[in-house]
Amino acid sequence: MKHSEAFEKLVAEIKPLIKEISIEEVIDWQKSAKPFTLIDVREDNEWSQERIDKAHHLSKGIIERDIEKYFPQRNSCLVLYCGGGYRSALAAYNINRMGYKNIYSMQGGFRKWKENGLPISDTKLNF
Repeated sequence: MKHSEAFEKLVAEIKPLIKEISIEEVIDWQKSAKPFTLIDVREDNEWSQERIDKAHHLSKGIIERDIEKYFPQRNSCLVLYCGGGYRSALAAYNINRMGYKNIYSMQGGFRKWKENGLPISDTKLNF
């Protein structure tokens, strides 16, 4: 999907201010049982079709509002992903501004995960 120039500029401005993580690092964390929560920030209709296995859902539209409800500890390690890494970067930036320090945006998002043939699921996890 082609994004608007203004949107891409906004994301480019905030990316140096957040932590990003590669898909390979996420897989390594999963294999090593590193404690973290994978959060899908895509819209409900995207989430309802398919998602990364063992991911939870807090869409970009509500994550800032509800993050403290599900993760009251500001040191929680959270990896956010969206379709391509843009919305998750924006969400990571906002959550960092709320005082959370272990927030990562997964580079390439769900699209890249799927392109690499990695496991996806249609099972929905609730908090």
